[in-house]
Amino acid sequence: MTTYLITGAKPYGGDAADILLKDGRIAAVGESLSATGAEVIDAGGLIALPGLVDLHTHLREPGREDAETVETGSRAAALGGFTAVHAMANTDPVADTAGVVEQVWRLGEQAGLVDVVPVGAVTVGLKGERLAELGAMADSAARVRVFSDDGHCVADPALMRRALEYVKALDGVVAQHAEEPRLTAGAQMHEGDRSARLGLTGWPAAAEEAIIARDVLLAGHVGARLHICHVSTAGSVELLRWAKARGVQVTAEVTPHHLLLTDACAESYDPVFKVNPPLRTDEDIAALRQGLADGTIDAVATDHAPHAVEDKESEWAQARPGMLGLEQALSVVVETMVETGLLDWQGVADRMSVRPAAIGRLDGHGRPLAPGEPANLLLLDASTRAPVDPAALASRSRNSPYAGRELPGRVVATFLRGTPTVLDGKATR
Repeated sequence: MTTYLITGAKPYGGDAADILLKDGRIAAVGESLSATGAEVIDAGGLIALPGLVDLHTHLREPGREDAETVETGSRAAALGGFTAVHAMANTDPVADTAGVVEQVWRLGEQAGLVDVVPVGAVTVGLKGERLAELGAMADSAARVRVFSDDGHCVADPALMRRALEYVKALDGVVAQHAEEPRLTAGAQMHEGDRSARLGLTGWPAAAEEAIIARDVLLAGHVGARLHICHVSTAGSVELLRWAKARGVQVTAEVTPHHLLLTDACAESYDPVFKVNPPLRTDEDIAALRQGLADGTIDAVATDHAPHAVEDKESEWAQARPGMLGLEQALSVVVETMVETGLLDWQGVADRMSVRPAAIGRLDGHGRPLAPGEPANLLLLDASTRAPVDPAALASRSRNSPYAGRELPGRVVATFLRGTPTVLDGKATR
């Protein structure tokens, strides 16, 4: 294994230091390091952070390899600075058995660009009727610890309670897509004055908040861990704050697009801005940013949702919801949280690496940049700004909501256990 000497990097944006990577681990951090035979990487001015961990990625394989594969999604993730991603269960077939989660895990191992961590379905076929093989998935080679019907809500409260009880015994977590389906039938965008004016059926904030309120009570009752996917409303932040103050074991994530974009994007009727949950208001964005800053929201998760052209480039009502997110996630966080003074680089590492790794029970990720730790890290040039070109993205799909938008920051290098997956801003394989 090649030894790498990274010179002049700024760990967590602090003072410049050299970082020596050897045998898959950080061998030393300090000034004027040297190592015979090491490959030297000049990182002068670059910020070093722990490798990012995504709790919420759609890799589409098996079943929709026309939109994304484990390999292409892994490459996009590495280019975004990620060293681990959780692959959601809404594939075809659904990842509701040990066989399917092991297939996804092995595809990730073969790609070798990031650690692909399968998420197991909570219910068989995501149908919300009976529990999937939770124990078998947990005991499989994939070692599943996060379970989610994402894309669908576990709407039955009795079934949700049973899932929380079962997963508690596995030291796992249920990640809930918070959407009361009876309140969102036919919904196309955030419910408000704008949806009424545009003639699009609204998705009320209460549909998200009602499920969060119910589920934090259930989680508190059974003493289980609960994770809330893609929080999007100010009311949700308040509910999470209330639950955490009472000791409920609840964590939550926010997506980059919900930190940056509002329902005003729907004015164009461009379906690239159609997403579930929908883009909300300026007031919601302010609450989400503050919730992420104060720790009420634990993590940034991409909800990377690639779609084939025929599923996205159509009339708004027929288009599938979802956006690309892996390659621009860190840039959006820099713009919305760092440049606004809401988070420092330690905070970015905490919300995009440390806490997501803890929630997913991932060993070796989210660790400090310190001697003896696994060499999972990224180097970021935070001084650059460039427009996003969807045609240049590694994803097999092109549905980026940031097309043409100038965003700050560029991932220059990513290392997975001491092996570069990205160098000079390009994937190594």
